[in-house]
Amino acid sequence: MVAEDLEKLVSKTMPFGKHQGTLIADLPGPYLNWFAREGFPPGELGQLLSLMQEIDHNGLSELLTPLRKPVRHA
Repeated sequence: MVAEDLEKLVSKTMPFGKHQGTLIADLPGPYLNWFAREGFPPGELGQLLSLMQEIDHNGLSELLTPLRKPVRHA
């Protein structure tokens, strides 16, 4: 893992499946755990999902809060 991976968790979205379009950092724990049991996809996406599953499993999701972009309201 490199520091940029943490930023990717709060900027990249799930490209397919039930949670398509959801930020990787916002994917539900049971979904991440399913990947952990069944196997993560290859490449960068799999690495990011694995990292997020570890963060979620260990209750560390709040560490990503400072990296999130502020939401602008119109």
